[in-house]
Amino acid sequence: MGAPKTSDVRNVVLVGQGGVGKTSLAEAMLHLSGKTARLGGHAGTKPTLDYDAEEVKREFSISTSIAPIDWKGVRINVLDAPCYPDFIGDAYAAMSVCETALFVVDAAEGPQPTTVKLWYAAEDLRLARAVFINRIDKENADYDTCMKALRDRFGARLGAVTLPWGTGDDFEGVIDIVRMKARHCEGTTQTEFDIPDEYIDAAEEAREQLCEAVAEADDELMMKYLEGEALSQEEVEGLLSKAIAKRLFVPVFVGSCTHELGVHSVMDDIATYFPKPTDYGEMPLVDGDTLKISSEDDRPVAFVFKTLNDPQQGRISFLKVLTGTLTPGIELVNARTRKGERIAHLYVMCGKEMTDVGKAEAGDIIVTTKIAADTGDTLSVTGKVEAAAFQFPNSQYRIAIEAENRSDEDKLFTFIDRACEADPTMRIERNEETGQTIISAVGEAQVSVLLNRLEERTKVAAHIVPIKIPYRETIRRVASAQGRHKKQTGGAGQFGDCYLRVEPLLDGTDYEFVDEVVGGRIPRALIPAVDKGVQETMKEGVIAGYPLTGIRVACYDGSYHPVDSNEMAFRAAARIALKKACAEADPVVLEPMENITVTIPESYAGAVMGDVSGSRGRVTGMDTDERGNTVVTATVPLAELTDYATRLRSITRGTGDFQMEPAGYEQVPYDVQKHLVEFYEESRAQGR
Repeated sequence: MGAPKTSDVRNVVLVGQGGVGKTSLAEAMLHLSGKTARLGGHAGTKPTLDYDAEEVKREFSISTSIAPIDWKGVRINVLDAPCYPDFIGDAYAAMSVCETALFVVDAAEGPQPTTVKLWYAAEDLRLARAVFINRIDKENADYDTCMKALRDRFGARLGAVTLPWGTGDDFEGVIDIVRMKARHCEGTTQTEFDIPDEYIDAAEEAREQLCEAVAEADDELMMKYLEGEALSQEEVEGLLSKAIAKRLFVPVFVGSCTHELGVHSVMDDIATYFPKPTDYGEMPLVDGDTLKISSEDDRPVAFVFKTLNDPQQGRISFLKVLTGTLTPGIELVNARTRKGERIAHLYVMCGKEMTDVGKAEAGDIIVTTKIAADTGDTLSVTGKVEAAAFQFPNSQYRIAIEAENRSDEDKLFTFIDRACEADPTMRIERNEETGQTIISAVGEAQVSVLLNRLEERTKVAAHIVPIKIPYRETIRRVASAQGRHKKQTGGAGQFGDCYLRVEPLLDGTDYEFVDEVVGGRIPRALIPAVDKGVQETMKEGVIAGYPLTGIRVACYDGSYHPVDSNEMAFRAAARIALKKACAEADPVVLEPMENITVTIPESYAGAVMGDVSGSRGRVTGMDTDERGNTVVTATVPLAELTDYATRLRSITRGTGDFQMEPAGYEQVPYDVQKHLVEFYEESRAQGR
């Protein structure tokens, strides 16, 4: 498989709602192009692209696969991106290196929530877009209704380039509006016919809409068209290429992947009219500059848009060549680490099969192994070129995990840490306060796959446990108490005696210790022991086992024994005094609060605000963004947000998104505090 020239490359990412047939479309393209002998994933055949054991078990894509297709002298790099919500980060990464996003839509269902979310992501990335209406052969398929839904949602720039030749069981091919021919496919053989009489009117109307839309791409030809002069076939095809590249027109195809009808037209038009890498424009850089994708620049630059850890191949890196030509053995520098990376081999990857190639030119997508680069890294000759990282979806699904066997904790952390390096939508952290290992991800299925792979590859079993909330304790009043520690064991004894006054600090200070002892009632050398005893006790709390904060402690009196008094005795006395004083100072539990910003379609605003109120939260504002979505801001206890990612997805049917940031601490309601205190006392009684 030779390396294509930059002008002969088309990079297309398949996206849309999960389960609409994206992988089926890629498999059909592989088969029709002769890349595979049979249609993968259909009629009992194994899929070429969904090869991972977890993908086979779950029956949907969880990682981007590449289908390199040679068609009419062009290399079409088809990136089959997972669009199940938990794995949508891969779709964002794949879109960042493609010129066109091809949205697959079910003919009976129309555009669904994930399709809408990814559509706007493609818009933000300035990608050309196209649509393939799949499953037109279904009994309840409705092309006209689906097309209307698409235009209502995404605008009038969408226009048909193929129409269905029949629907349901009568579907037998497509009407090609660009070439004004009817197409039928038998196996891998395509036959062209004149358009049947009953479809002439619909075809001519679609052709008129097509010409009107693409004419905007050229001022001179637009004037010609507006003056009533017909555009030639050559002019229409030239305008179509420009209009798609300039995002003035969104071509809509129709067909059936399982019957491989309409797929030829998709491949023909991708090869003929879809944007080249050089049409994409310039790659934004971290320093604010841009890098033009070009084969003329002889200084190679490559961008790592995906990494995965394969049990057989080790670390696999997916690269988009931005400039120059990559060859095996080339030495490049990682802009992030400033370390050299030697690319020993270059591969074209089809599913899991990798084929050695001698070079890769600008615009192409290629694979290499055993380099240390992470997703989002840029490799160049100088190491001074750094592409701006693409925006991943929020990773707000947080869970705590524990190894079944405590001795496996290090293995668990190491494996997951490496997985997080490969997938930036996941993070792992060790919460020193609660002692828990916390994973942040997009959703629970993503974590489930991670834990399955952990056990499969390392034999370490782990389970999910409730996240511990980092509550605090404080006081509301001023109080004083004596702490007296006296112990006689036959030899030298222990004696410590101190008086402490506690009062709340209202300026945000965590702790302040004041020495008010006069007259040598406590020797100056033992005062630090009192301070130390106080701070030790503060870590344990006084009513529910949570750290004590926002408190000033004054030691104002005491007594000592010239022989038996020592540091240990006064630390013990301080512990006694602090607990007694705090018990009289109206101790309360504080909980961490979060400011959340929830973006949702307007129709879900009431349900979301109701959920916030039911979660002890306060709605602080509501606005509308530039896309007509409702933006709700609220302050909610962290304890009520541990499952919010899953809850919001359920409430809004996957259309909602949210961000959150710490908003300080507030006193918990009485019933919550009562429950926390009872749980603490019960745990102490049971020795936990």
